Amino acid sequence: MQSFFSLDELLRQRLAADQRYLEFLRVPALSCGLYVLAADAMDPQKPHTEDEVYYVIRGAARMMLGGEDRPVAPGDVIFVSARQEHRFHSITEELVLLVMFAPEESS
Repeated sequence: MQSFFSLDELLRQRLAADQRYLEFLRVPALSCGLYVLAADAMDPQKPHTEDEVYYVIRGAARMMLGGEDRPVAPGDVIFVSARQEHRFHSITEELVLLVMFAPEESS
């Protein structure tokens, strides 16, 4: 199992896969992925059955989380509990996010 990852390589893999989300790690207690939303994109996600943490690598947007709506920027860490409504919106710069699910995201 791979233990070290390069952001540049993950971004290349995601681009080659032509997907918004690239999962790069999966073990029973955790899964991790890279999620990229273009400027002005719509975030189609729905609540997950797992707890989730986002780390904003780059970009600018807002996030609706439960009853809150806040700006997000590089360096922000966002916790989303399982089954909680959440969505990125008003994306003004391509948003690149590290996403961690615990336990691993169900398919």
